[in-house]
Amino acid sequence: MRQVFVRTAIAAAFVPMFATAEEIRALDAHEHGSGTLGIAVSGAQVALSFEAPGADIVGFEHPAASAADRAAVAAAISDLAHPLELFVLPADAGCSVIEAKVEVIGADAHDDEHDHETHDDHDGHDDHDDHDDHDDHVEDHGDHEDHGAVHSEFAAEYVLSCSAPQAITQIEFGYFDRFANARELDVQIVTDQGAQAFEVERDAPVLRLKGMF
Repeated sequence: MRQVFVRTAIAAAFVPMFATAEEIRALDAHEHGSGTLGIAVSGAQVALSFEAPGADIVGFEHPAASAADRAAVAAAISDLAHPLELFVLPADAGCSVIEAKVEVIGADAHDDEHDHETHDDHDGHDDHDDHDDHDDHVEDHGDHEDHGAVHSEFAAEYVLSCSAPQAITQIEFGYFDRFANARELDVQIVTDQGAQAFEVERDAPVLRLKGMF
């Protein structure tokens, strides 16, 4: 119960920061090569929230159909379940993983959203005056389906315990070594000292954080 409370409190710290990030992602829905990593620190607890397109992680975004696809997804989930190998913190910080949750999102979530939008369109169509309007609606709906391709994403949430969080002076991103298609991560950090945003790229995979914790 205590872990749930701590995780909820830490997640609340992200709300103002990620509201803007969600709006940006809604406008630029899917940028291959670019993922996000949120980090919130509260005492000895460190929470991380990660998200990246399927293309970055396994090289495709369609639902895993073949045995090779399923194996790639399983391997990626296994690797993403070990955050301290992907986002390497200084040993002096004494961090260990309390909880790691990884999921693939996309197909089911997209279908639900698409059905809801289609239903809304149908409600607006109840007041049709002539058959031509109906034809326009069908054509518009077809266009919507053309643009409604499934884009899967990998998402993960982690809770760490760090005996000396003030020793987190940098993060080394082994993430880029593991996932060859990933090019950058937008990193947003919330601590008692405030909030900052960074962009970490493949060719400069170390983020210096001295004085932030």
